[in-house]
Amino acid sequence: MNITVQTKSGQPIYEQIERQLKDAILRGDLAVGEALPSIRMLAADLKISVITVKRAYEDLEQEGMIYSVQGKGFYVDSPDLAYMKEKRTLSMEEKLAAWVAEAKESGMSLAEASDMLGILWE
Repeated sequence: MNITVQTKSGQPIYEQIERQLKDAILRGDLAVGEALPSIRMLAADLKISVITVKRAYEDLEQEGMIYSVQGKGFYVDSPDLAYMKEKRTLSMEEKLAAWVAEAKESGMSLAEASDMLGILWE
């Protein structure tokens, strides 16, 4: 498993870990029932605190993405993929709505906004 963290990104490290694990699960890169690295092992590999990894794993467990087995570790759960996709879509819509509002406030036209999106998409 290839997880990377960027200390200068402005996003908390535990959120970076959560996002990368979620993405891997949703893409199918991590199979249902597959064991995740232990908290200590991942913390050592990333050179971060075990508390940070523990927070990421706990958040993912609360979301139903992973589950823990006492004394054994953490494993990929079988999340409701349709629900997760809808949740992600809603999040993107909210961010895009905020961007559109800011673009309108700045006087940007729909054509300019569309061009910008097209450029960024590439």
